[in-house]
This record gives sequence, structure tokens and C-alpha cells, in this order.
Amino acid sequence: MHLFWLILFGLIAILWLTFGLRVAYGAVRLPWLKSYAPAKDPDCPRISLIFAARDEQEKLPAALATLIEIDYPRLEIIAVDDRSHDATSQILDDFAATHDRLHVVHINELPKGWLGKPHALQKAYEVSSGDWLLFTDADVRFKPDTLRRAVALARDRQLDHLTLFGDVVMVGFWEKVFITFFGLSFMMAIDPYQVANPRSRAYVGVGAFQMVKRTAYEACGTHRHLAMEVIDDVMLGKIVKLGGFRSGVAVAQDAVSVRWHAGIGNLIRGVEKNFFASAQFSGLLVAAQSLGIFALNVLPFLGMFFGHGWIRAFATLAVLIALSFHIGVDFAMRVSPLYCLSLPLGALLFNYMLLRSTFITLRQGGITWRGTFYSLEELRRRGR
Repeated sequence: MHLFWLILFGLIAILWLTFGLRVAYGAVRLPWLKSYAPAKDPDCPRISLIFAARDEQEKLPAALATLIEIDYPRLEIIAVDDRSHDATSQILDDFAATHDRLHVVHINELPKGWLGKPHALQKAYEVSSGDWLLFTDADVRFKPDTLRRAVALARDRQLDHLTLFGDVVMVGFWEKVFITFFGLSFMMAIDPYQVANPRSRAYVGVGAFQMVKRTAYEACGTHRHLAMEVIDDVMLGKIVKLGGFRSGVAVAQDAVSVRWHAGIGNLIRGVEKNFFASAQFSGLLVAAQSLGIFALNVLPFLGMFFGHGWIRAFATLAVLIALSFHIGVDFAMRVSPLYCLSLPLGALLFNYMLLRSTFITLRQGGITWRGTFYSLEELRRRGR
């Protein structure tokens, strides 16, 4: 038994020492949006900024106010009211009445074979005219010069697709514990620096900001190819990258910001439909992910305090590297580096959310999203 634990902790240490440090080294080399001077008017291609809104009356006015103030010469904003039951439709129409940039598409029915959000984004694309399409969410806030800098970055790096890592507004201890760990695990899962490497299959897509050339988007099949994808933002990044187009990632910080969900309870409920979907609705993959998260982020702390000899040494090495990685994430997310000490707590919370999402989806035989129920059979058959 001692040999088993020795080998296990040795493998954990090796993984952090090799793959973990490689990902961390790549993460610190990601470009920062603020390093790029805003593009001049002649260098600004036409952009269609697209988002879908359903029952967003609380967050929508503040987000719209920042969108309207974007300093960009050739911009159209296409907002889709996706079957809202609150004042979302009226808010959008009122803004459009006084701002020529904003165009509103109203959807009253969802056709069979579509999830609501991909369908809404598809409809927005069909009336758009931009050379670039910028997909975002209804509650995201932009700084005025964000698009000019993004265009400059995309041109400098010759990208067809650009994803920005923005600020997630966090309030309170538990939000910071979970979201900082989510940031760390997200980095480990995707290795974002490799996204720009044409020889790598690494890809990324974030719902807050994905800017893609129209020609690339159309060549990849548009959102028709993502009609039944729950995590459509991630999968958009995938089909663009695997379609042979050049994709890239940059750090935007507060140039793009969003409050994901207010409070840990809402966070737990908010990821309910996503986490099992991110595991491709596979119980085996969930089990592997859960065990991997526990082994990499919780077990080393236990080994450091309760192990002896080489077990303690391996565990301590893994802990030091993991904490250093977490501090880097804390710096980028602008929270205290002391939150690195919450790493094992964040991992346990993440695992709880993953297992909860899996259990609830299996128990009800599918997910409910935007007022429509989709069976697991349907999602597995049509999703990719």
C-alpha cells in the first residue's frame, strides 16, 4: 500500500512539474489587450456585435449603456429578444428607438431541433452585415476602446478568431473561492497559449467575447452546426480552430466584464445545465474529471500534512506549484493572492457542482434551458 501511495504522489508531482508548469508558463505569455494601441478609423473593419437576451431586464440596461458608448466607427449591434416574458423586449425597443446602432430581432417561437441561444444567435447573424462577428452575452459590459484594441490585436497576430478573458465580478468569499478555482482549472483544461499554435488541437471559446471573421464562421457552418450544443460558446471556438482557421486568446481584464451569477447559490444553479454537458453527458468522463480534480488539488494537501518521507516531499512539491499557479490566476482576476490557500476548498466545491449537475440531469432525463426541456437522448444524438 505504501508503494501505491508513493507512486501516486510521485505521478501527481510529475504532472504539476511538467504539464502544470508548462500551462502556467504559457499563461503568463498570453497577450494583454491593454498592450495594443486602439486601431485608427481606416483600420477598423465593419463589426456586428451580437447577443441574445431572455428575461434580462435587471442586467440589460447597464450592459446596453456600455455597448452604446463603444468608440468604434463601423459597428452595428444586433440584439435578439428570445421569447422573453419580462420587460426585456421593451427595454431593447426603447434603446433602439434612440440609438441607430442597435437593431432588435424578436423571436416568438423556437423551431424543433434547436436550443434557444444558438437559434437566436443564428437569427442575428442572418440579418448582420459585419466583416467580423462579435458574439457576447446580454449582461457583458465593455470599455469604449475595447473593440479598437481587439481589432489591432487580431490584425497584429493575423487571427481569424479572437477570444478575450475578461473580468468576472466577484462579491464575497465563496464566489471568489469558486471562480478563482474555475479559472485555474479552465487554464489547465485548455492550455490557452497553445490555442494560437496551428499544430495544436487546443481551442477555446468564452461567451463574453468571441470575435470571428465572417468568412471563417460561414465556412464552419454557422450556428446551424451548433444547433443543439449547450456549451455553444466553447464549441464555436472548437469548430473554428479545428476548421483550420487561426485562433487566439488574450487577457482583457476590465475591458470586458460580467457578473456571472450573484451569490454562491445562484452560481451552483447557474452551472447546473453546463457542467454535465461539458463532460459530453458521459458518466465515465465525469468520474474521471472528478477523480482528477481531487487528486491534483486536494490529495497533495493531505499528503503534505499526513504523509511521510518521499510521499510528503512529492505532495509538498505539487502543493507549491499549484499554489503558485493559483496566485497567477488571482493576479489576473484581481483578487488577493491569499485566495490561493482556498485551492482545495475550491476543488471540492467544483466537484460538488459537477456531480450535482450530473445527478440532476440524469434524474430528470435532460435539461431545461430558456423555458424548454431537452431530453438527454436528443442532446446526445444531435450534440457533438
